[in-house]
This record gives sequence, C-alpha cells and structure tokens, in this order.
Amino acid sequence: MKLLITGTAGFIGMHLAIRLAYEGHEVTGLDNINSYYDANLKYARLAEQGIKKEDILYNKLLKGFENIQFIEIDLQDAGNLNALFAKQQFDMVINLAAQAGVRYSITNPKEYINSNIIGFYNLLEASRNFPIKHLLYASSSSVYGNATKTPFSEEDDTDAPISFYAATKKSNEVMAHTYSHLYGIKTTGLRFFTVYGPWGRPDMAMFMFTENILNNKPIKVFNSGDLYRDFTYVDDIISGVELIVNGSSSQKEMFQLFNIGNSKPVKLLDFIYAIEEATGIKAKLDFQPMQEGDVKITYASTDKLMKQYNYKPGTDLKAGVAKFVSWYKAFYKK
Repeated sequence: MKLLITGTAGFIGMHLAIRLAYEGHEVTGLDNINSYYDANLKYARLAEQGIKKEDILYNKLLKGFENIQFIEIDLQDAGNLNALFAKQQFDMVINLAAQAGVRYSITNPKEYINSNIIGFYNLLEASRNFPIKHLLYASSSSVYGNATKTPFSEEDDTDAPISFYAATKKSNEVMAHTYSHLYGIKTTGLRFFTVYGPWGRPDMAMFMFTENILNNKPIKVFNSGDLYRDFTYVDDIISGVELIVNGSSSQKEMFQLFNIGNSKPVKLLDFIYAIEEATGIKAKLDFQPMQEGDVKITYASTDKLMKQYNYKPGTDLKAGVAKFVSWYKAFYKK
C-alpha cells in the first residue's frame, strides 16, 4: 500500500515508518521538525530512515532507504498538504503528528489548537478531497481523565478531560466521527497508553528519569510516587498498528476507536526501580505534589483490539527499560 505517515521525525512515527517500509509498504513520511524539544534528536531519527539533515528543504520530497520518502510540511499548511495528496494519491494515512505534552498544554494551549485541531482538520479535508481508503490517527489514554473505573474501555465516558492536550485528542475523535458519518471516510483512532522505548521523547518520564539518574541529579516524583501508568514498549505499539494496517480491508465499520496499551499498570516507583537496576545507580528522589493535568492511573483494556486484530503485547517492563537505557547510553555516549 501507499502510505502517508505524519510525524516521522517523532518517536513512534520513526519506528512505524521503518517497520512498514521493511514490510513492503511504500511510505511517505511527513514532519514539520518543530522546536518543542531538541531538533537534533528528530534529525537523528530521520537519519535512521536514510534522510540526511543537509538535504531537507521545506516542501521537497526526499528519497530515504528502500520504500521510504520524506517531506517537510506543517499540517497547518493546507495548500502544500493538498498538493502532496493530489500528487501522491495515498491509499492510507496514519496521523502521528501532534503537539504533545500534558503539562505544556496548560501554559501553551494555542499550540495545541494550531497543531492538533487545525492541522487535523486540514488532514481530514485532504483525505476527503483526495479520497483515501483509511485514516488512522493517534488519540491518547488522556481522554479518560481521572476515571475511577478500571481498566479503561473504549465504551467508557470520555467527556471530562483534565488537560487541554486531552481535550484536543477528544476533539480529534469527534471530528473523525463526523467525517466518517458525513463523507464516508473510514477512520480509526488509537488511544496510546504511555509508550516508551529507544528514541523516546525527552519530555517523557523514561527519558528524564534516565538522564537525571545517569547525571547524578534528583528526579521529580509527583504525588509521592503514588501514580500508575500502563507503560507500553514501542515495539508492541508498532506491532499493533501494523496489524490494523495489514487488516484494514477487513474492517467494515467506518468509525472505530481502540485502546492500544499493555494492560498491566505499573506503579511509578517500580518503574524507577527498573531504571535503577538497568543503570546500576540509585536514584535521588524529589517527591512533589500532584501536578495539574496529571491523572492518577492509566490502565488499558485491549480486549477489543485483541479480539479484532489479535493484538498481544509481550515486552516485559525490565527488558524494555533495559533496552531504552542501553540506547540512551549509546546515543549520548554515557
């Protein structure tokens, strides 16, 4: 299939582009390479796909490794986005481009309107005007807010997000539903649960904890460590998305939502213990109160994805953490 994957300078996008290209799909990656965090990490991810930093020019299509192309475009640029769709005639679009970060959304909400709402709208319009077979897009476990019923199920109420980031992800789901209903576009939203692994984002706990532990700096532990996250290793996430891509033609529903996680919530302190074990260094813990926008627990029910696509995450937490720490030490020469 001919695929457009947005956000391929990002964490999940890089892994997915490489996997699907390796499996024989024709992948065009798209990213705006913004400055939310160190752009050098983004360029390094693109290099893993055969895209050289010095060759990147805005709105120029580049050839990477086998079956991979890349173009720098911002989803807010509707004109160039539509021109790309008109020229390439994609079969499927996988939207992983978004302004990420729960805490950043509290102080910079407009960034989330521009990227997550306007950008997603432009993508929906392009998918309507230059018809595709299927649109997959990243939603988030954050749409469940501080739900007390666990595990979280796709049928649960999601009308009470507690961060603006979560509100934009909920909005994406509603927008996708409308386009499926009005224009017959098949859409599938993927509610990701705390993805971690090599090439991860610097604003995520896995990265920040490892960085500070290796540099003998204290790590901030919110709510005295009494938080639970459904940590999901990136390879398990990629395998789940791949199952949906390859089984797309069998999906009859025009609008679908899936949780994609590990279904095994881990206490934050136990996560830190795993990093300590992988680094061989005892962490200095700086206990902090609960932060605005944070949720106490994420816990995915993945029964729906397992039943429909045979999704089975299998990476042990300690093994996954060890792989991240090994990558981090090699990449940053620690």
